[in-house]
Amino acid sequence: MTNKNNSRTTIIGAGAWGTTLSWLLGNRGHSVTLWARRPEFAAQVQQQRENRKYLPGVVLPEAVTVTSDLPGALADAQTVIIAVPSHGFRDVVARAAEHIPAESLILSVVKGLERGTAMRMSQILAEELSASPAHPIVVLSGPNLSGEIARGMPAVSVTASENQDAAEYIQRLFSSDRFRIYRNYDIIGVELCGALKNIIAIASGISDGLGFGSNAKAALITRGLTEIGRLGVQLGAEPATFWGIAGIGDLVTTCNSQLSRNWQVGRRLANGESLSAVQDSTPAVAEGIYTTLAARELSAKLGTEMPVTNTVYRILFEGASPTAEVGYLMSRPHKAEVEPWQTASNRSE
Repeated sequence: MTNKNNSRTTIIGAGAWGTTLSWLLGNRGHSVTLWARRPEFAAQVQQQRENRKYLPGVVLPEAVTVTSDLPGALADAQTVIIAVPSHGFRDVVARAAEHIPAESLILSVVKGLERGTAMRMSQILAEELSASPAHPIVVLSGPNLSGEIARGMPAVSVTASENQDAAEYIQRLFSSDRFRIYRNYDIIGVELCGALKNIIAIASGISDGLGFGSNAKAALITRGLTEIGRLGVQLGAEPATFWGIAGIGDLVTTCNSQLSRNWQVGRRLANGESLSAVQDSTPAVAEGIYTTLAARELSAKLGTEMPVTNTVYRILFEGASPTAEVGYLMSRPHKAEVEPWQTASNRSE
């Protein structure tokens, strides 16, 4: 793996999270190129040294260069970080593939599932980069609100890969006295946690928008964790991952913070706004909207019970009343709390 004290990193995607990661690495002395799709936006951020649209008030270090030239951004990159929304992920990776240097490490920091296929981002990377299988693929996920991290507040995250040397490299690359990284071998679980928790965050925003209290929030978080874990394990994830940083850690943050885009979507829906109005007025993407579609399709295919997800789907796409859906959740048949999958393991020793 590359020496972290002499790394050249390219970040594809100049949203809040991509910009925050460029800020983190630039402040640690790494040479960073931040790619933005629109030339005028890239030029503006480069000149102003601030991403006023997605991360206002945060000054980018001089080690960060912002550009819209994709081939130029990828030239000589030792680490390539993909930080674009899931709905544009495949297209961007396909465009970038021929320009990524041989054996560059590829890191996905995207918390979503692809529309239509429900594929995880690492699966898309493997598919689009199949002509160059030497690229190690790593993912990063956790309770990482960009606005807090870019203001120096302490946070943790977790990196996962089938290549543990690559995971350790990302761990070293990002870890600092304010951002601590752990490792996990379960790339399936880490990615699914990051994507599926956004559904529960929307439900939590709805709960808060309806004026419910801490009891309701605790119920959503704990039972929400159960159902996303139930689906995740059926898809090959390890149960323990859902009790860790990418699972319960990210879930607690996203369900409780008003900085969470998915929480904001839920709150605004509960206050009577339409989904189209919410989306039209928000520059950043709330991944939970599209993940709800994917999770519902997967759960139907696998026969997995996901009551909170189904509730969120009906509110988002069928115009169901949030108040009526509460009655549905509270009147379901009684059942035991602990389920067999929660104590199982998919890992072959």
